[in-house]
Amino acid sequence: MTNSPRVTIMSARGAARAGISFGSALAIAISWSEHHSLFWAIVQGFFGWIYVIYYAVIR
Repeated sequence: MTNSPRVTIMSARGAARAGISFGSALAIAISWSEHHSLFWAIVQGFFGWIYVIYYAVIR
């Protein structure tokens, strides 16, 4: 049984969304455990998204 290209693309998109969400959550959790500051957790989560956008544009 083979996967159609459409199923493969949809699976890749779902995996990418899960990875990005997990990455942001991980960055925020690590920042919180290091600094115990909501401000720094938000800042580092924000910069994580900036990097994702930068990577998407440069790639």
